[in-house]
Amino acid sequence: MAIITTTRQKYVVVGAGPVGSLAALYAAKRGHDVEIYELRGDLRDPSTTPLNFTKSINLALSERGINAMRHADHPDLLGHVFGATIPMRGRMIHGKRPTGELYEEPQDYDIHGRTIFAVDRAGLNKRLLDILEAMPNVKFFFNHKLTGADFKKRRAWFESRQTGGSGSDSSDRPKEIEVRFDLMIGADGAHSAVRYHLMKFTRMNYQQEYIDTLWCEFQISPLAKSAKSRNPSSSIESRFRISPNHLHIWPGKQFMFIAIPSEDGSFTCTLFLPSAEFAYLEADTSKLPEFFDHHFPGVTSLIPPTELTSSFEANPHLPLINIKCSPYHYASSAVIVGDAAHAMVPFYGQGMNAGMEDVRTLFSIFDKHAATLAESNNPADPAPLDDAALQRGLALAEYSTLRVPDAHAINDLALQNYVEMRASVLSPAYRFRKLLEEFLSVHVPSLGWHTKYSRVSFGNERYSDVVAKSERQGRILLRGLGGGLVTLLCVGAYGFYARQLARSRPPVSFFHTITYTLFRR
Repeated sequence: MAIITTTRQKYVVVGAGPVGSLAALYAAKRGHDVEIYELRGDLRDPSTTPLNFTKSINLALSERGINAMRHADHPDLLGHVFGATIPMRGRMIHGKRPTGELYEEPQDYDIHGRTIFAVDRAGLNKRLLDILEAMPNVKFFFNHKLTGADFKKRRAWFESRQTGGSGSDSSDRPKEIEVRFDLMIGADGAHSAVRYHLMKFTRMNYQQEYIDTLWCEFQISPLAKSAKSRNPSSSIESRFRISPNHLHIWPGKQFMFIAIPSEDGSFTCTLFLPSAEFAYLEADTSKLPEFFDHHFPGVTSLIPPTELTSSFEANPHLPLINIKCSPYHYASSAVIVGDAAHAMVPFYGQGMNAGMEDVRTLFSIFDKHAATLAESNNPADPAPLDDAALQRGLALAEYSTLRVPDAHAINDLALQNYVEMRASVLSPAYRFRKLLEEFLSVHVPSLGWHTKYSRVSFGNERYSDVVAKSERQGRILLRGLGGGLVTLLCVGAYGFYARQLARSRPPVSFFHTITYTLFRR
């Protein structure tokens, strides 16, 4: 993607997470002055309170996020990020057979061998912030809370909560500062302050839903040094208690437990459970190990029961939110991306990837409109600021129109995938469809047939197009299976009819035989 340098403007990015940091990088590479405002302290500081007061669910990096970083036009970014990722080639389903034997069943994501990558959120964030810190046109403002914004006058107000390096002093009132900008990009998460103020300026449709599932974090520790020393292998696998190249799932039909590998040999684990089940266990945490042994067999051999209970008691039990809104912008002065625009449940592993794709899509539209502006002006003179704002406004309107249906589509897919992860992975029908679609993908490539998961995780098609193509494939398979069933019935009926003739019984009409075969009880 060619980067179009335009009239130097001031971009304010609210939120220094992975999506906000990538947006700042895109803007800085185009020559703009970029200021990043973050509610928390420097996210690279281990003492900074993490999001949701927990390490949070590990991230799954897939093609959309990789493609967005690829187009950031920074030579070291992808290498920097991939240095701390672990490839996951599929799911590992854990369970217990009727005999009581524990089993592990791998289910590859992709028949072509493609993988997604486990990445630690803090590690990824640190790498992006380090790159930004080295750029002369980027400034950080940590411990700054957005308290007001006037998107017509392009002004914003922040409370600065910094005090002499020792943290906030509750006896002092935070200092308020005024900031002027040309464009504000809101990347400040599901409870976005930018979105809140944006609603005062644009007629935004807004939908928020909490699903009846809470989540709690646990840890599987890496192998102890003594255990590693007994292992003759010096590979990365020697640090892990279970396969590091899978996303591990203990499906429980109505709930599940998952484990995602971390670079140090540990696994970040997450329990997803309806609120009523959480309340039952909260009332008597001594029941937790028994609950795990019944529903998630084998976990207590990886996490000692005492550690399991202490993590359940110490770590917060957090809700899962699904947010849809439209539009994502106001005039030429504000736009929201990532969770601020479309917070989703984590079951497709697309939250960060979709947010990064937002950034790539947004700036590709900016570049297109900037090229149009450059062609309409004297190349020797910079474009007037009013013309630049006009083109930016047109670009933001196009972005909202293009991106809203895709964001809504992936939000819905993420909700649907919870059912797949906790229950459908055990279904023969699910496995048969996946096998059939992968067979067609490999052996009849001219059909362009792919599983929905591979389209989402290993491609860059629009999410809305993925849904449309998957539904079309489903209808074709249904008709094909229906036709095959009718054919089998007809063959069976004809065989029955032929046997009757061979036995010299009174002739029975073929039509009567089919009717009898289809409708007999």
